[in-house]
Amino acid sequence: MTRIDVDLGSRSYPVFVGAQMLDRIGPWLAEYVHPSKVALLSHSRVLRLHGAPLLTGLRQAGLIAEPITVPAGERHKTMRTVARLWSRMLHAGLDRRSVVIVLGGGVLGDTGGFAAATFMRGVRVVQAPTTLLAQVDASIGGKVGVDLPEGKNLVGAFHQPSAVFADVHTLRTLPRRELRAGLAEVVKYGIICDEPFFRLVRSRSASLTSGDLAVLEPAVARCCAIKAEVVAEDEREGGRRAILNFGHTLGHAVEALTGFSRYLHGEAVAIGMAAACAIGEVIGATRPDVTQQVRGALADLGLSDRWPEDLSPHDVLSSVQRDKKAVGGRPRFVLARDLGDVAVMDVSDEAVLAALGRLSSEGR
Repeated sequence: MTRIDVDLGSRSYPVFVGAQMLDRIGPWLAEYVHPSKVALLSHSRVLRLHGAPLLTGLRQAGLIAEPITVPAGERHKTMRTVARLWSRMLHAGLDRRSVVIVLGGGVLGDTGGFAAATFMRGVRVVQAPTTLLAQVDASIGGKVGVDLPEGKNLVGAFHQPSAVFADVHTLRTLPRRELRAGLAEVVKYGIICDEPFFRLVRSRSASLTSGDLAVLEPAVARCCAIKAEVVAEDEREGGRRAILNFGHTLGHAVEALTGFSRYLHGEAVAIGMAAACAIGEVIGATRPDVTQQVRGALADLGLSDRWPEDLSPHDVLSSVQRDKKAVGGRPRFVLARDLGDVAVMDVSDEAVLAALGRLSSEGR
């Protein structure tokens, strides 16, 4: 098991990466947190697959958890779901000394984390991510929230977890499509700040896409270490943390404009990364060979970089102008100057439309 610390002073917490360690959550809580009550948020299928060791560990530590199940899917990442969670948490007798454990993927981590952040003005949360995307990205950094029909993650908060337990053994039951979607975030870390890791991911793409835990575990640990370093430097995204959004501005637009139903988040981010490279080329920030390597890495991992032909460029532009990272309605993009080197740049509407036009013509 690898331990990575997110250094945030009084809000610091450990991230544990390993295999078959869900049973350690109970003893850890009993030793370090001493909760009055525990609620376990999960999906019914995830609870059947992975709940037993976690619940056993809690019982052995003298903690009884109240299971609360939530429907799966991005379409349930709403305030309506959060309100239901508040009601269930209240009827379960949770108080401000209680802990919410979230066992599931990034959608549940965001939704459950936001419910915890706002219930009784905030109760502690432990993230136990069961998808690759959640393990390398969504569970770390304290961003929690829900979607609005107009866009993704437009309502939320910063609420750092008490700990993260990334058990890679749970990835054995992950559908292959979701595994590939998570790999989009893995390769992103190499693009934004670690060229050697980018090349390592490309060289081991076959093992990663096949779900080889011996290769996945160190990859997860490296991604967690990168994110922990970035978050420790910039907790609330006032500066460097914005680099983690490479591919996300247009990726979020793709998700919103297709009703959060056509693409998994990682699939949309893969499309968004290719699109960010196209924008970078238009304004002269990204060399064509960098774009080729990024798109080659996505292809190696079985991810499509094809822009959806049915999306109107002007609708996309309107969507990114509503993005929470926009300033004064002006979208800001993370663009690749080189592998391992990205920067946040203001981009004109004309440049965005030119890039989207180029991408749309590729599909014809």
